[in-house]
Amino acid sequence: MTADPNDPGVPGVSVLGTAQRAAWLDRTLPPVERLPGGLWSVPVPIPDNPLRYTLCYLVPGDDGIVVVDPGWNTREGWDTLLAGLAEAGATTADVTGVVATHVHPDHHGLSGRLREESGAWVAMHPAERDTLPQRIAVAASRNSLPTAGGWLRLSGAGEDEIAELVSPFDESATTDDRAAMAEPDVLLEDGDLVPMAGRRLRAVWTPGHTPGHLCLQEPDARLLLTGDHVLPRITPNIGLYPNSAGSPLGRFLESLRKIEGYDDHDALPAHEYRFRGLAARTRLLREHHEERCREVVAVVAGLGEPTVWEVARHLTWSRPWEQIGHMRFGALAETGAHIDHLVRRGELAWRHGENGKPIRVRSTT
Repeated sequence: MTADPNDPGVPGVSVLGTAQRAAWLDRTLPPVERLPGGLWSVPVPIPDNPLRYTLCYLVPGDDGIVVVDPGWNTREGWDTLLAGLAEAGATTADVTGVVATHVHPDHHGLSGRLREESGAWVAMHPAERDTLPQRIAVAASRNSLPTAGGWLRLSGAGEDEIAELVSPFDESATTDDRAAMAEPDVLLEDGDLVPMAGRRLRAVWTPGHTPGHLCLQEPDARLLLTGDHVLPRITPNIGLYPNSAGSPLGRFLESLRKIEGYDDHDALPAHEYRFRGLAARTRLLREHHEERCREVVAVVAGLGEPTVWEVARHLTWSRPWEQIGHMRFGALAETGAHIDHLVRRGELAWRHGENGKPIRVRSTT
């Protein structure tokens, strides 16, 4: 039976990008499309990733085009972005600004090259600037944060598992050896307008997936560019990492309630397809995380005083734990975020190991 491209199978959500949905089902690249309000969506390929592409948005104003999330830095990605600009009747010379909803490489990777080619400014939230890879590396060195292997060890991973996961990475690399991502020229706080003439594009701070994640509201056309914060079908990763500040999951849940108020806007996400139904979708995401919390509590109670790694291994994932591969980094961080949230609610408690032994968690009831 062929899936209906008009039916996402998510209660309360309706598909607006039917061509995008059909392409998603066919595992092909969707078309470049002109959207309400004169915006354009340009799918930029992501290499070797099940998400397959990032939906970059071209936002025209009186003085040129602002590009939101230009995509992954590859030759194919660059050529696809240029072709999308051409289909919109533009070139890099027309680009006056670049906004990164967040600094993951499938969103921010091409920002630097686009700035070099066009002379455009690059904008992001201040908290996102502080999580640029080159800044994190310096902060980790200054604050003696654990390496990837050290973090896995504290989480309870075995040495064979650590070797398997960190082997593709050279942890001895210095800060200068790592590819730096584009630093911002413009910082956008919550509620700020993107600096462009002839159009209102407002920053909406939605921390959770990353500390400085931004959605962007176009109030006149009633559009909300949701980045990775709210997608029509996928639940974004919410992870607790060594450099995390505050409660990533708690902030994400608060941000979802903020976005619920944009239910009369079309949602333009960075992956999958455009949709309507932000109130229903944000409610389902909150319910999903509450169910996950209940599962974490049950697993901890059943195991007694497990490590974070042991909890993660016993949770339900889309594939068996042994088949997740390097995505176990994200799974472990997500498990940690839920445990941290439950600790803050008083349902679980941390027990920090002595002399470098793994951190454990226990029930408080």
